[in-house]
Amino acid sequence: MPEMLPEPLVALREKTEAFVRDVLVPVEEKLASGANWHDLRDRVVAASTEAGLFTMTHPKSYSGVEVGALALTVVREILAAANLRVASHVFAPGPGVLGTATGALREHYLDPLMRGEKQGSFGFTEPDDAPRPTWATQDGDEIVVTGRKSFVTGGAEADFVSALVSIEPDAEGQGGKAMVVIDLDAPGVTIERKFRSIEGGEHAAIRFEEVRVPRWHVIGNLGEGMPRALGNISAVRLALSATACGCMQWAIAYVTEHIQSPHRSGIPLGNREGVRLRYADMRIEAYAARSMLYRSARLVESGENDVNEVMCTKVYCTEVAGRIVDAAIQLVGGNALTEGHPLERMYREVRSMRFAEGASDILRLNIAKGKLDLNKGIL
Repeated sequence: MPEMLPEPLVALREKTEAFVRDVLVPVEEKLASGANWHDLRDRVVAASTEAGLFTMTHPKSYSGVEVGALALTVVREILAAANLRVASHVFAPGPGVLGTATGALREHYLDPLMRGEKQGSFGFTEPDDAPRPTWATQDGDEIVVTGRKSFVTGGAEADFVSALVSIEPDAEGQGGKAMVVIDLDAPGVTIERKFRSIEGGEHAAIRFEEVRVPRWHVIGNLGEGMPRALGNISAVRLALSATACGCMQWAIAYVTEHIQSPHRSGIPLGNREGVRLRYADMRIEAYAARSMLYRSARLVESGENDVNEVMCTKVYCTEVAGRIVDAAIQLVGGNALTEGHPLERMYREVRSMRFAEGASDILRLNIAKGKLDLNKGIL
């Protein structure tokens, strides 16, 4: 549980809470009063760097702090519990699936990405009407990629996409799934559509038509594509779970104050039995979700196979967050539905989480497969 943390993480939690109070809240107030967003973002990045938070997602080879899953969970939950728009710039972009890149791949993509000179994106999901998963044939020192990727977050502004590709065997039978770096200005790459999801995220649908890619753009070896993709996805799923738990905490704190305040009926809403029952359910579910979150973070740090447990956590935490925020809106009333209300914004955010990095029902099927077909997972 979150109260059973070693002293260094208790200190990190207190430092992050002070950072939110002393830096992020004043910056958010300036944003609300109409200050320039880019100037405020730069201020958050500078303050976060000075506090040692900005590079927590960077490996040590890039002057990063390189902390474990538990420390990142602590900080992400606190940031989400503040419900501040400017909190999205506290962390630097991480290396993602390029984290182990070496040689030319590191020189031309990972290094510029970490310096902020290039922007990457991640292509995993195909659209429902795709005839087959994105594939490639091998042609000497190149592979030729064909297919489509949907919901590529940040894809419209990115310089490249790291895409999961099924590479067909060559004459010697060498093939398999691989993560492949594809320049988005390469011949044959088309941005089919740019769109925004309800929480404000920018996405793109991308088509590849016989895109010729140098073989050295393959991350690792053929056949390693799915483990590399899932390794990155698992980290993002745990991050989403921590964010969901932070949202729960903010929503419950908001409701707590609301139902204890004077009401037009003459008595606080919190004096009514029906309100108390719904409020109790919010707290019960949040307690269970946070327990699962911190157990899974510790499991990740143990080095054990954690894929199933992280999927369980992501499904449960994001769905609980949805129920809690929905209940909060019901208790606060119609004002919470108006555009710009903090619960209205949070409702859109938590609803999108049930699709991000794997829709809930798809993950349920994978959880069942993990145990029934692969004998993975613990209780």
